[in-house]
Amino acid sequence: MLALGVAAQAASTVFVSTPAFLIPLLHTERGIPLVQAGLLASAPTVGMVLTLVAWGALADRVGERRVISAGLALTAAAAIGATLAGDILSLCIFFFLGGAVSASTNAASGRIVVGWFPRERRGFAMGIRQMSQPLGVTVAALAVPGLASTVGLGAAVGLSVALNAVMALLCALGLANPVRTPSATAPEAGATPEPDANPYRASSFLWRIHLVSALLVVPQFALSIFGIVWLVTEMHWNAAAAGLLIGVAQFIGAVGRIGVGTLSDRVGSRVRVLRWVAVSGCLAMLVVAASDLAGWGAFAAPAFVVATLISVADNGLAFTSVAEAAGATWAGKAFGIQNTGQYVVAAAVGPLVGGLVTLVGYPLAFIAIAIAPAAALPLIPARDVTREVSETTDVLRRPTSLRPGDASARRPSHRGARSDPARPRASRASRNGPG
Repeated sequence: MLALGVAAQAASTVFVSTPAFLIPLLHTERGIPLVQAGLLASAPTVGMVLTLVAWGALADRVGERRVISAGLALTAAAAIGATLAGDILSLCIFFFLGGAVSASTNAASGRIVVGWFPRERRGFAMGIRQMSQPLGVTVAALAVPGLASTVGLGAAVGLSVALNAVMALLCALGLANPVRTPSATAPEAGATPEPDANPYRASSFLWRIHLVSALLVVPQFALSIFGIVWLVTEMHWNAAAAGLLIGVAQFIGAVGRIGVGTLSDRVGSRVRVLRWVAVSGCLAMLVVAASDLAGWGAFAAPAFVVATLISVADNGLAFTSVAEAAGATWAGKAFGIQNTGQYVVAAAVGPLVGGLVTLVGYPLAFIAIAIAPAAALPLIPARDVTREVSETTDVLRRPTSLRPGDASARRPSHRGARSDPARPRASRASRNGPG
């Protein structure tokens, strides 16, 4: 299930990333102005922002398999339209539509992870799932420019047709929705809240995690957008070496998502590790600024790699926390809201940080960027919130925290339920069925 979820997300990411890697062909060989080429590159992201919450709500209603399979099939159809487009406007429309339907994998593939993995392994699994996006970008970066220059635009976009069509079929045949536990109709006083209840009304936990995640993507996108320019113009690196360092840093950051997720599994808390990441992110940006102010060109490389690693690593951790707090019936919508906030902030980072660099220079801009993770610190909740995710993972509790070795935190809580010792086992057997 995890492999299919990762591959599905990577396939849709290849499509979303393709326009950016078509810019050299469109601008240098076909004379398309950079403004139009930039609009084309942003078209899939705009489509995704508009539909992420809707796809998440649909996944909550009909299940992950249908949503992922249908979304991938529709993405392949949009890619076919893009291969047949005769002008930049038509190409932009098809990439916008493709982005809108490819958002299905963002919302639903995360639900697969939280549904099929128990809490003590979920951080590790979500870290692997979150590697799918950088993997998709890597595939597009390696394949699209070469196909576009040697074969043509149709072949470059045709890669997305093939990948998404194949993954749509594989997901339709191979994915299985996690079993969901129906909520109680009339919970008694003191009982665990109904899983169907709106988690956004129960507490401010989810809103705070969404806001924290939006703040933490500021250094991530600032470094990915302006890192190569900073290394070349300020640290006097050549473009090839700077590009290689960017690629290495992004790959290490992707692997770091697994490490951070595993760490949260070991310490038994998502928010505690998230707090460590925010502190580290703030300090790392200050170190990058110091390396520029002091003119330490040799020190710039390790400082940049560490800052990139930290800025990328928290993504899977926050998604895991959102899924566990939202519960089975709200996870899709919560994923959609989480992604929407991050994409909106990411879209603003480019022009805002670019203007800031123009006004005050890179060192002061990096110091200003460090304010974002610092501002996230007081917003991080003190304790985790875990609602029922699925019967598959045997999670029927809402602990305030989970400490390693605390057996009571690992057992389902039935406080406030009727004192019938046979009831939990009987109801579980009837819901799971034979086998």
